[in-house]
Amino acid sequence: MHTAKRGAGFARVLACLGLTLALLAGCAHQRDPTAGWSAQRLYDEAKQSMERADFQQAIEYFETLEARYPFGDLALQAQLDIAYSYYRYGENASAIAAADRFIKLHPTHEGAAYAHYLRGLVRYNQGNNLLGHFFPRNMANMDPSLLRQAFSDFQTVVREHPQSRYVDDARQRLVYLRNELAQHELNVARFYFDRSAYAAALNRVDYLLSHYDRAASVPDALALKIDAYRALDMPDLAEDARRVLARNWPEHSALADS
Repeated sequence: MHTAKRGAGFARVLACLGLTLALLAGCAHQRDPTAGWSAQRLYDEAKQSMERADFQQAIEYFETLEARYPFGDLALQAQLDIAYSYYRYGENASAIAAADRFIKLHPTHEGAAYAHYLRGLVRYNQGNNLLGHFFPRNMANMDPSLLRQAFSDFQTVVREHPQSRYVDDARQRLVYLRNELAQHELNVARFYFDRSAYAAALNRVDYLLSHYDRAASVPDALALKIDAYRALDMPDLAEDARRVLARNWPEHSALADS
């Protein structure tokens, strides 16, 4: 009698366990509407989400595609699209990390040009929120580290991927960044000069001239160099700087003062 009851109880436990597992399996299936989707469908759905500007959903689809179908062209393209979607979603750190990952895994792939370009674009545009929407943006007064990194990214596109479709835009951004970074160095040099730290001012001017020699602020940097050498009572070096300025920018106002 007791044996029969124990057997019936054990059967009920097994039945409950089986029902629980079935319910869990059903819930798991319900939680994943993409179960059974092909790589192509996942990619198409992700692209449609991008077109709707639903980048969070696009990221989920792309990441699911890469996890389920890690080999093939669609998975490779998904890695780049994940980086772009993070960028458009405002997740700059994740966008850079995704671009870094692609570059590390596929350094010779043609998509590496886009990964470098996108990484530069993210850094180029960072800080363009908040006050940037209400006040003119003066990048020369910002921390230049991100700008230097963006400059390096665009340089890589131009140097290592000269046939890329992103080269022309990268070149234009390089010109702009060169001028902004040079202006930043000049602003810092003037800051030191105004506080009689003439050696420090000269160091920043020399950095500007050696790294951004074609920038728009070069003539003003040379003029500041003349003033700094004069303040240090180094007339020969001041005259050398004046000759360089006169040879290349004979109309500069600093020459009239001398």
